Amino acid sequence: MRTLDDLDVKGRRVLVRADLNVPLDGEKITDDGRIRASVPTISALAGAGAKVVVCAHLGRPKGQVTPKYSLRPVAGRLGELLGQDVAFASDVVGDSARGCVESLQDGQVVLLENLRFEPGEESKDDATRRAFAERLAGLAELYVGDGFGAVHRRHASVYDVPQLLPHAAGGLVVAEVEVLKKLTQEPERPYAVVLGGAKVSDKLDVIANLLTKVDRLLVGGGMAYTFLKAQGHEVGRSLLQEDQLDQVRGFLDEAAERGVELVLPVDVLAAVTFAADAEHEVVGATAIPADREGLDIGPRTRELFASKLADAKTVFWNGPMGVFEFDAFAGGTRAVAEALIARTGEGAFTVVGGGDSAAAVRRLGLPEDGFSHISTGGGASLEYLEGKTLPGLAALEA
Repeated sequence: MRTLDDLDVKGRRVLVRADLNVPLDGEKITDDGRIRASVPTISALAGAGAKVVVCAHLGRPKGQVTPKYSLRPVAGRLGELLGQDVAFASDVVGDSARGCVESLQDGQVVLLENLRFEPGEESKDDATRRAFAERLAGLAELYVGDGFGAVHRRHASVYDVPQLLPHAAGGLVVAEVEVLKKLTQEPERPYAVVLGGAKVSDKLDVIANLLTKVDRLLVGGGMAYTFLKAQGHEVGRSLLQEDQLDQVRGFLDEAAERGVELVLPVDVLAAVTFAADAEHEVVGATAIPADREGLDIGPRTRELFASKLADAKTVFWNGPMGVFEFDAFAGGTRAVAEALIARTGEGAFTVVGGGDSAAAVRRLGLPEDGFSHISTGGGASLEYLEGKTLPGLAALEA
């Protein structure tokens, strides 16, 4: 895979596919982690005298111009982090984009409007997607893929454009791939994986693949209740995927056959309703009342999970342990994060697998440098760990 060192960028127009898909409250950015992660590559290119054209997506406007998904607020924050003005094009490949690009001087940066305002970006029709890619590629002379959070998508800006221009991977993508290789190619053992989040169905393939690689698999969050139900326990009104029970029973059997220690909650915080101020109590994970739902792992489970991580040399964590957005139900996620921080301090290789896990780290005010790596792409990380080919990476490697 070619890197920035393989490109001569001075005085040339470089299209950078970044991942700037940040949460917004109106026009206020509530978590700028992905913007900060994109800065080193953009800064390096500008510092080398490139005319930098940044493109990215935000939300799911589905090919329609949708003001609430405009990248305009991101341009302002990106400029603050770069320490220079960032021009903003009010379209993607139209008059505004062409005008902004043509006016760029060496070392300057422009951000194009949301790629997903263009139907061709996500089109399933190869010809439609290719036609848009050709217009986008026409803005530049070189391409740098640095949006790791989108490399598992067969989208025009990720997959087709690098086939049309001399290309290289940005520093963020290179770093993410190095981390994933470390997780999949002879990781130091014991190797523990912590999975959470809402649905088992979102992680079926990754669980199946990880059972062939890990020593311990700790399961929390909403998906844990399907595992508990598969063992024959009642889970009250907790999140449950009935259609996945047979699959989960298969995972339980396979873990036993392979000698993988599969660790489930032993207690939970059971609430009367799904709300930040819901009345709740600690109950055994096998004795959840019929009128309650589990919204977080309990104190004994937090201790159990921490003990199962205490000697791990490699840890991958994806998915919160509870509804961390509600302070009353954030304790389990905090406990897992703090256990990883402790292991990092003792020399273990710890990876936070993006998505809600990364958001939780920042929301809970935990030090980002307390982990070996925080991924910018939860979906991409999981698909890599499933053993899938990621279209964006394949295009960059070609």
